[in-house]
Amino acid sequence: MRAKLSYAVTAAVLVFYFALVGSRGVMLIQAGTLLTVTFGVAVLILPVIGVWFLWKNTQFVRRANALAAELDAEGGLPVDELKRTASGRVDRDSADEVFDRRKAETEAAPDDWRTWFRLAVAYHDARDTPRARKAMQRAISLHDGKPVQTA
Repeated sequence: MRAKLSYAVTAAVLVFYFALVGSRGVMLIQAGTLLTVTFGVAVLILPVIGVWFLWKNTQFVRRANALAAELDAEGGLPVDELKRTASGRVDRDSADEVFDRRKAETEAAPDDWRTWFRLAVAYHDARDTPRARKAMQRAISLHDGKPVQTA
């Protein structure tokens, strides 16, 4: 729940910022000189990119959460079996061990979105965020029946 609240607050702050920057861009365009119109258009591009990025991330999070809920209903969510250090951080060897099992599970059933979801969690636990995101995107694509692009 805390993560959802943090995400909502961050998204609201970003939307406010985008609106503020966008209004400044419009003001520059309204000034009417070649220089201010050029800067105004350039300033308006930033909120457009930001809104698109926020939208894509929000859709990704919603779809990943939907998969987690479905997997939880099936009783297939991965159990947290990671060993932790005294400070509470995940033990790297433990994360690698779980990752190896998840990778083997995914290689055995490459068309099952569930195995890709669990692999994404293992990547995340191993602190490999880019690969975790790619694995989750693959799980979403497989779940939705969309063709999967291989890299």
